[in-house]
Amino acid sequence: MQPFTGFGLGLRKNHYADYLAGTVPVDFVEIISENFMVDGGRPLFTLDAVRERYPVVMHGVSMSIGSAAGLDREYLARLKRLADRVKPLWVSDHLCWTGVDGHNTHDLLPLPYSEEALEIVCRNIMQAQEALGRPLLFENPSSYVAFDTDMTESQFLAAMCERTGCFLLLDVNNVYVSSVNHGFDPIAYLEGLPASRVRQIHLAGHSRGQDVLIDTHDAPVCADVWALYQLACARFTSVAAMIERDDAIPPIDVLLSELDIARSLSGHDARYAA
Repeated sequence: MQPFTGFGLGLRKNHYADYLAGTVPVDFVEIISENFMVDGGRPLFTLDAVRERYPVVMHGVSMSIGSAAGLDREYLARLKRLADRVKPLWVSDHLCWTGVDGHNTHDLLPLPYSEEALEIVCRNIMQAQEALGRPLLFENPSSYVAFDTDMTESQFLAAMCERTGCFLLLDVNNVYVSSVNHGFDPIAYLEGLPASRVRQIHLAGHSRGQDVLIDTHDAPVCADVWALYQLACARFTSVAAMIERDDAIPPIDVLLSELDIARSLSGHDARYAA
């Protein structure tokens, strides 16, 4: 998988007209895979038109790579059909599990970082990569409970990459949220990741609950996350970066202003080329 150092945004319905006009100055767009795993209709029509103007990456929320029951083969087949149609730069999902007995919780549930869980995750990753015919990216989750387990999250991710050849989608906001919730050093976390396996960075906002921070994607990126992002860019130099906003979605110009901050802090030369 070749490195790609552009800056992008998510494809959200609020901004369809902007993307269809081809006037959004980004290097790529990211889609939520499940929103387009359909047989036809306006979503696919829109996506086909957008991909003529911008490179696309696919980001899923339902693979359930941590499922002890294994992966849903029909889900993988539908995902592959979409990937064959879109020809994305890459396909990603989350290090989590999302359901049991065929029921999707529509939440990204945490895993214990144990050898047993690592074996399950790696088995599932190998199955998914074989089914899709490509290496995949997996995103570090935000978490609100912690297990007494064998490895740190970054150690688990590093071992996962080594055993399967997969890559990482580093969500800097998730690192920050989890570090505050669980009291670990976010800089040490970054240093524990294999630099050559990180291919994309997510940036987002979060909310403060009664006792924890919550990854809500409904607010601008905060100063502490920007600072951690700048450190991440110094360590992971050949990566793409994007702003995620999934609720309280503002006009596209507001997100583009945030993306300009990401460009300026990255130290990379990559920029939008019309």
